[in-house]
Amino acid sequence: MLGRQRDAYLAHVTVERGLSTNTVAAYRRDLDRYAAFLDSRGVDDLARATASDVAAFAEAIGTGSDGRRALAPASSSRTVIAVRGWHRFAVLEGWTQQDPAAGVKPRAVPKRLPKAISTDQIGAILDAAGTGEGVAPLRDRALLELVYATGARISEAVGLDVDDVVLEPGEESVLLRGKGRKERIVPLGGYAAREIGAYLVRARAPLAQAGRGTPALFLNARGGRLSRQSAWTILRAAAERAGVEGVSPHTLRHSFATHLLSGGADVRVVQELLGHASVTTTQIYTLVTRDSLREVYAATHPRAR
Repeated sequence: MLGRQRDAYLAHVTVERGLSTNTVAAYRRDLDRYAAFLDSRGVDDLARATASDVAAFAEAIGTGSDGRRALAPASSSRTVIAVRGWHRFAVLEGWTQQDPAAGVKPRAVPKRLPKAISTDQIGAILDAAGTGEGVAPLRDRALLELVYATGARISEAVGLDVDDVVLEPGEESVLLRGKGRKERIVPLGGYAAREIGAYLVRARAPLAQAGRGTPALFLNARGGRLSRQSAWTILRAAAERAGVEGVSPHTLRHSFATHLLSGGADVRVVQELLGHASVTTTQIYTLVTRDSLREVYAATHPRAR
């Protein structure tokens, strides 16, 4: 019973809410763990679950008392959100009259300031990505230039097709598809537009010859769409060559947002460019720029100390 109810809910969030494949896969793992927990307590139907069952599960995933790995606050919070959504869906479907998860709150996730690097470090990484012989450096430079120029997630960048990019002078832009397949058009800077143009003219066709034909913008050596893992490897290798440490798949995106706000961009414009559903998500970047302002003020104002 629980298995059928889980599959129905996952189908709902996939089709009706448009959640990404990765999010749905995470929800499946979360709900499988919850279903196993309920089964260990003799509960084989959501209609029989109680508030104490949900509360006990929320405690168990944080401590590992259910015999599995304890989850970090962010993962624990996501799991509780998945469970709450499942129970809410059960009420809407008429499987049960009560929602035992309504009063169970996700764990508070401490705010972590996004990791941004300087413009000089960005330049060093981009230069390092374009070094070497053959077509791969042209692709790698174009990919990372695009990510930094647009604030795209790595998954959004590798998901691009050739037709999603406009390189007409004065119209340079890219169509990005974010979480829930929500689309946004983001301007392309001159550097990124030139590097993408060079890649399309000199490198994409040789890469495509190894494949069977795909509309994907960024291709691997076999002529297929470049994967997220490969894109992350490209970034990591370029960062190592540039001598920049602590670079993650989101570093260029975080730096994009931080540098825009530091330059005076309005937070709501940055929200739109990043594809955030709420400005609250974007405002964490303003904490970084405030810290920078304080440092500059303390170092330069004659009456700061």
